[in-house]
Amino acid sequence: MWRAAVLSFVLQIAAIGLFHTYRFRTTDNHFAFGWEMGCLGKAVAEDRGFSDPFCVGTGPSAWEPPLYPYLIGGIFRICGTYSYASAWVLLTINSLFSALTCIPIYLIARKTFSETVARWSAWIWALFPYVWYWSIHWVWDTTISPFLLAMIFLITLALEDGEGIRGWILFGILWGVIALANPSIFSFLPISGLWAWYRRHKHGRRSLGGVVAASLIFCVFVGPWLMRNHEVFGKWVFIRNDFGQQFALGNGIAARGYSMVYEQPNLNPGELERFKQMGELAYTQARQREAMTFIRENPGRWVVLTVKKIFYYWGGIPKAADSASVTAIKMSLFLLSSVLAFWGAARAVSQKRPGAWLVLSLLLVYPVIYYIVYPHARYRHPIEPELMILAVYMIAELLEVRKSKARTRAYGQTPSPGRASEARLLAKE
Repeated sequence: MWRAAVLSFVLQIAAIGLFHTYRFRTTDNHFAFGWEMGCLGKAVAEDRGFSDPFCVGTGPSAWEPPLYPYLIGGIFRICGTYSYASAWVLLTINSLFSALTCIPIYLIARKTFSETVARWSAWIWALFPYVWYWSIHWVWDTTISPFLLAMIFLITLALEDGEGIRGWILFGILWGVIALANPSIFSFLPISGLWAWYRRHKHGRRSLGGVVAASLIFCVFVGPWLMRNHEVFGKWVFIRNDFGQQFALGNGIAARGYSMVYEQPNLNPGELERFKQMGELAYTQARQREAMTFIRENPGRWVVLTVKKIFYYWGGIPKAADSASVTAIKMSLFLLSSVLAFWGAARAVSQKRPGAWLVLSLLLVYPVIYYIVYPHARYRHPIEPELMILAVYMIAELLEVRKSKARTRAYGQTPSPGRASEARLLAKE
């Protein structure tokens, strides 16, 4: 797994230089360099506080979670705002987290399935260009989130057999970091906590002290930011406040199952003016009311939209710039990976693999927020490590079935259960 991680990191750094992905478009106030997070980072670097998510004077903000924008701000201070050097550093950090994700992938797959599945999963992740795309092109938390979620998944599996509260302490720390990096992952928090508690309870292990410790640590991480938001906005805002805007971008008269990007303030002067006049919190609340009004007046259309969002989340979103044949190929491959992952999860549950119900719950619960707002390939990326493990496992199972049928044809009879089990064990070894 270490060889896979190191090679992946080296190749991603080479790709940044080869394809010049450190050169971002300079129009629209350099908005392509990190989008809202880049603008927030710029404000931090210029001592204007966490503010102005669209690079114009709109005041204090909670538009995005704070961790990555503060990282951008720190890099901007050292290497220059929107400079090539800053781009190199940020993309290198992204590539590092992408490469390090090989490690939890390997450990999760080995614990849940086999050494073979673990090796293949880690190496495919390390060398897959689609994985690299997010790390070498996007100044965003897109590659940090999969690493954090995979680590949470791994620690949750380890909690089943762990003694003491050390595992719970790591659990609380990681969830605190996730809250400040990407709170969209939060839907998995109660699932992971309840799963760990139930498995420990089943084995007669106590969890109360660990749960209390993890909860206190989580509050230590999140508390200061919640207090800052209350002081700035005069009311409690949990981590970020842009839900109303995202909700409206996916639910409106012109909605087609994915984001109406032309209604974003950075692309729509009218919406930007509303944002400036109303203020951030009032603007998001107004946008949420608009979306709710649309749903109440068009319940049937909203149901159809929701079905489309579910399909696009798992099957990919068509791009206007692509031809019909290219779109069909891209979406078919995207959908195939989803089908293999769900098939693998169902098979793992039927075989009572360790953590099978945990990974199936992740696939069912995590995407729900995107069925409500709108889908994007980036929104599936945090669970790509688990999807890849399941897809590799399912392919391995299909190959084993094919080999078993070939042996049956060769010998003219069905192998006995004992010999079949022995063959599977040998294959795994």
